[in-house]
Amino acid sequence: MRIPLGLLTAGLVAGQLLAAPFAAAQCVRSADLAAFDITALKTSLMVTALTCAADERYNAFVRKYQPELAAQDRALNGHFTRVNSRSGRKQHDEYVTQLANSRSQDGTRQGSSFCNYNLPVFDEVMALRNGTELADYAAGHTVQQPINVTACGVATPTAARGRPARSARRG
Repeated sequence: MRIPLGLLTAGLVAGQLLAAPFAAAQCVRSADLAAFDITALKTSLMVTALTCAADERYNAFVRKYQPELAAQDRALNGHFTRVNSRSGRKQHDEYVTQLANSRSQDGTRQGSSFCNYNLPVFDEVMALRNGTELADYAAGHTVQQPINVTACGVATPTAARGRPARSARRG
């Protein structure tokens, strides 16, 4: 599945105009945490591909993990639909847009360092053996989220969901 980068870029720009802030924190079912983590990783890689001219690497990632990415996208949409059945899909789209905008802003702030810090993530994820390892990797890969999510009943968000992006901490 090839992602047209022009379409993704247009979506990022349009999303900056449409995105509305989310609540500061959300309690989610533990099964949905992987959906947030994998979506954050996928979006981070998409922005890296756009910023660093790595579209072939991004497309290889999507091809390798297509079943896992599709399943987690359905799970994330399911979460937002459960939270608000009337506007769940819209909230899902706004969340992904805000996530992409946040990573894009990281790229702008970091300048040429952004690609140096983020391109190696493609090598790391492509070295994983399967979707289960991808979920584990995504849980430990910190990406700044537009919202803090934690499993219901857990007092504080996990490190992967509340700290600045890995590249932001290095740069």
